[in-house]
Amino acid sequence: MSYRKSFPAALLCSLSSMVWAGGADIRIGDRPDPATGNEHYTGNRAPLLPSRFIALPPGAIEPRGWLHQQLRLQADGFHGHLKEISQYLRKENNAWLDPQGRGSHGWEELPYWLKGYGNLAYILGDQAMIAEAKSWIEGVMGSQQPDGWFGPDHSRAGAASRLEGRDDLWPNMIMLFCLQDYYGFTGDARVPVMLTRYFRYLHEQIPPDRLLNGYWPVMRGGDLLHGIYWLYNRTGDAWLLDLAKKVHADTARWDQDIIDWHNVNFAQGFREPATYYLQSQSPKDLDATYRLFRKMRQLYGQVPGGMFGADERARPGYTGPRQGTETCGLVEQMLSDEILLQISGDPFWADHGETVAFNTFAAALTPDLKALRYLTAPNQALSDAANKQPNVETAGTLFLMTAHQHRCCQHNWGHGWPYFAGLYAPSKVTGSVGNGQTVSIVEATHYPFDEAVALSVGTDRPVRFPLYLRIPGWCDRARITLNGQPLAAEAPAGKYAVIERTWSGGDQLTLTFPMDLRVKIWKENKGLASVERGPLTYSLQIGEKYVRHGGTDQWPDWEIHPATPWNYGLEFEAANPAGSFKVVRGDWPASDRPFTQAGVPIKLQARARKLPGWTLDKLGMVGQVQDSPIRSDEPSETVTLIPMGAARLRISAFPVIGSGPEARTWEGTR
Repeated sequence: MSYRKSFPAALLCSLSSMVWAGGADIRIGDRPDPATGNEHYTGNRAPLLPSRFIALPPGAIEPRGWLHQQLRLQADGFHGHLKEISQYLRKENNAWLDPQGRGSHGWEELPYWLKGYGNLAYILGDQAMIAEAKSWIEGVMGSQQPDGWFGPDHSRAGAASRLEGRDDLWPNMIMLFCLQDYYGFTGDARVPVMLTRYFRYLHEQIPPDRLLNGYWPVMRGGDLLHGIYWLYNRTGDAWLLDLAKKVHADTARWDQDIIDWHNVNFAQGFREPATYYLQSQSPKDLDATYRLFRKMRQLYGQVPGGMFGADERARPGYTGPRQGTETCGLVEQMLSDEILLQISGDPFWADHGETVAFNTFAAALTPDLKALRYLTAPNQALSDAANKQPNVETAGTLFLMTAHQHRCCQHNWGHGWPYFAGLYAPSKVTGSVGNGQTVSIVEATHYPFDEAVALSVGTDRPVRFPLYLRIPGWCDRARITLNGQPLAAEAPAGKYAVIERTWSGGDQLTLTFPMDLRVKIWKENKGLASVERGPLTYSLQIGEKYVRHGGTDQWPDWEIHPATPWNYGLEFEAANPAGSFKVVRGDWPASDRPFTQAGVPIKLQARARKLPGWTLDKLGMVGQVQDSPIRSDEPSETVTLIPMGAARLRISAFPVIGSGPEARTWEGTR
């Protein structure tokens, strides 16, 4: 389940009929056919393409289990208390609260933070947090001028921008998400009125070729496009589609190629053509988004964890697993996955969102969510405060875990878990079906660590509706039982199973996703190997020594140093790679914190040999890897692998140990 977008709404609310195979009650399809609308929730309005999936409002899904714990940690951690830490969230003289938009700190930091903070408050039902979020929303709404502009004005837009006042639309693009989510939670009718006035200002008073000034607005115009369609779906004002055409024309041409190699710009910008596809209805626009995704992964993403080496910008020659991605880039990629799932219905985007969330994003913060680092990489055996440039593209303390630095990520990371969508996780979802009857579905699971997902239906009286179930792309033998009886249909990988029947309160549905071990060889990146089980990739378990490096007593900064060896190559049988690993199951953590070394319920045992010549380089980064297979005269050892998301220090892309004439000698760290 999820909180905000896409998949849960489709679970409860039929969008379509499909072309199915199989029996009358269970059918299999690639994605929903959006021919039928949904009268209970707002989807796309003609002439936009109909919605494949429709969002449920914030609060419709109640998190449980590990996911609730993760959100509670976020609220109790530095994100929930960032107003006590960040100068950009001080209310005194803050341009976001001034009726004329005058003052300081009028750029991206406040809306970045509020985007996650507001949703976190709504999801948890935390009244103090809800009140805090509302105080900022009221200030923003109170800043609207007679001509329709809202937000900061008549002052410098921020240190990262040379644009003045109204010339920079980027901060307002972020605030659109905050206002939309507030409306979804409250139904406050002032929001669409306010946004209508604002978009009319953009449409009528700014020349089309001056709509998006500056680097950030041009690269991220797709976020503005998303907001325009949100309003159009609620008002039907045709001129909004004319404005959308202007925005698309003035946005960087992501429909043609990768326009910018900045990791966050790509994570946001690559989805713009698919967003505009809703209006253009040209398959070329949708295809462009897929093409950009594949190109970036082909060039810089031949590593586990779902992301790509672009710290901050992707550079030729820097493609190995020690290159990382900004935490901003991680959460923006997850949001793009969620939006693309909603647009296309393609379960691939849900699979990818899981990959990033579980394997990379979970490890970008300390286990208590009280500090984060700017860059997280698949191979990162030391997370310290030392400058890594030129091995990474930007200078600074980019590996340090801190609540006080990394300005953009410090504020922006918070929407990662609250916007988590299209995925299986413990929760309860409540929505309307049929003629408006309320139905709830409780999802009990330890997924992604466990194979079973149990769904319990709650309804006062029998009601017929189709229940959509995503079969992950890695699962070849999914099984589905209804009230203890197996359903006689195959559920192949990367498809949707839909069960259409008259449901009664107490109906029980169980999904089983067998999680076979897989060894993936990254042929285009030195022949490295990674080990996967279900949606999780596994890393070497490295002892982690936390060393205080400044900060405050309440919010300390941390370096993380390796306390055990990390320089191993994996041994496995080429004919049966998965058979070389042993799954070790433990108890579910009483803390409900499986993304910690102490709490992981599933580990793997593997055979490995040390590579003495593989060391940290002079900057403290993992030495460059070499082509596998590698010869090692060190004794074979049993090592433990844990999920990547629980490994803040990590070796996830391993050299492969070999013998014979094709095996190479390790040349030493360069």
